[in-house]
Parts: sequence; C-alpha cells; structure tokens
Amino acid sequence: MMPHLLSFGHGYSAQALSRILLDQGWTVTGTTRSREKVESLKQDGVQAVIWPSTGMDSHLARATHLLVSAGPDERGDPVLNELRSQISKVADKLEWVGYLSTTGVYGDHNGGWVDESTPLTPSTRRGKRRVEAEAAWQDLASETGLPLHIFRLAGIYGPGRGPFSKVRNGTARRIIKDGQVFSRIHVDDIAQVLEASIRRPNAGAIYNLCDDDAAPPQDVIGYAAKLLGMPLPEAVDFESADMTPMARSFYAESKRVRNDRIKDELGVTLRYPDYRSGLQALLAAENT
Repeated sequence: MMPHLLSFGHGYSAQALSRILLDQGWTVTGTTRSREKVESLKQDGVQAVIWPSTGMDSHLARATHLLVSAGPDERGDPVLNELRSQISKVADKLEWVGYLSTTGVYGDHNGGWVDESTPLTPSTRRGKRRVEAEAAWQDLASETGLPLHIFRLAGIYGPGRGPFSKVRNGTARRIIKDGQVFSRIHVDDIAQVLEASIRRPNAGAIYNLCDDDAAPPQDVIGYAAKLLGMPLPEAVDFESADMTPMARSFYAESKRVRNDRIKDELGVTLRYPDYRSGLQALLAAENT
C-alpha cells in the first residue's frame, strides 16, 4: 500500500509536513472546518475534507498514517469524541500515529529545565486539556495497539508567524518579566522531526520539539528590530502591561525544555537551533 497520511486539523504544522511527504510521492488527506480553506489545500496537492460534517470511514480505511493536530476543547479531544470506535477498528493496520501536544503540559518551573520524563503539572486551562487529551490517546493505544507518538511543541514560528510585522507597524513591545524564558521551534523543524519519526517509528514515544535556546521574549523582539534596522521597541513591565487574558496567560509559565531525544533517537539536526538563525532565514526569504 502506498503511504497515505490522514491529517486531522490540517493547519500550519501539518501543512509543513505534508509538503515534505507530497514531494516523496505520498497521498495526503487533510481535514478542515472551513470551506474557504478547501481550495487552498487542494492547490497544495492535499485531498481536503470538511470535517466533522463528513463521514470518515472511507478515509480511515485508506490511511496508513494519522496526524492529529486538532486541539481539545471543554468536551475533550474532538477526534476521539467523534471517531474513537472507527480508529480502534483500523488501529492494527496503521503504521504511525502522531499527536501534536504542547510543552504547556509541564507547567511552570521558574525557568528550570524539563524533559519528557518531567511530571505533568500544567497551570493553565489549555495545558490541563492537553494532559487529558494525551492520556485519552494513550488509553486508546494501550487498548488497541495504536502506534502512538506524542510530540510536545514549544512556541511555533515560521513564514507568516514571526515578530517582523509587529515591529514594522509599531505595535511590538518588549514585555519584561524577571526570569521569564520561552522555548520556540521553527515550523520547518517541526516538519523534519515528524518526518524522521515516520521513518523511525517507536510506538509509545514522547518527544519535545523545541530549539536549543530558550530565551526571554523581549530578546526576540529586540533582535527582530535589529535585523530590520529599526528602533528598539518600547520596554513595558509585565505587571503594568495592557495585555489580553490569553496573552497574559502565556507568561504564567517559565521553563527551559530539553530536546535531546529528537537528536539522539531520531538523528535530527535542527535547521534553526536558535531564534537568531530562524529570524535571519525568515527575513532572507522575504527578500528573495
């Protein structure tokens, strides 16, 4: 059987992976809730499906690999809520299943290090939902032999998702919170890790996906301004900053995330091992 990826919630990271797989001759089917996105996915070579309004039995029957990017909500994991029994029926023929989670499952460590064995102590609602979703997928894998791999992603950036636009339009601020650090990952590195895992499946494995350089957010904004040759954006103390509740919640946790496993087990060499190389590449791509 020719390899066929069925991707639930075929968004930013999944599209980066699909570009690699399509070039290798794979078939990729991706789900979306938006009719407006169907045509753009088709133009990329993806077989687009409106879901959950479409039945998925025939698509699951053809799939050799599953990727789940759809995030949980207050009801839990949307894929398992709708399709748990159908996925159970095809579990023994699937070669690889990837679930995209978040490093938010580790919670706050006051800037300290975490790895894949660190206990999960999320402090945000989003993180708690991800812990529950991971456990639900692990339960299904235990019951059915589903070849599950969990990928805990740090903050994602890449083409169209970087600090340059805010710096250019004058809305960027350097929010200062003492001791705050974030880990990040370029979308192209997410894609290459997923592709490496597909080539070297290890059912039950969990991987952190981040670069080598957890850094204060104000440093990233400042470096973007430097690359653009623009003035350093205003520094604002976190406590007095005017921020949305969502934006403020990201500052509730500070940690440094280890990524040794993707290197040691999957043989991955990061294309962008820190935000500086990543931002340089994004700006160079804009200018070509």
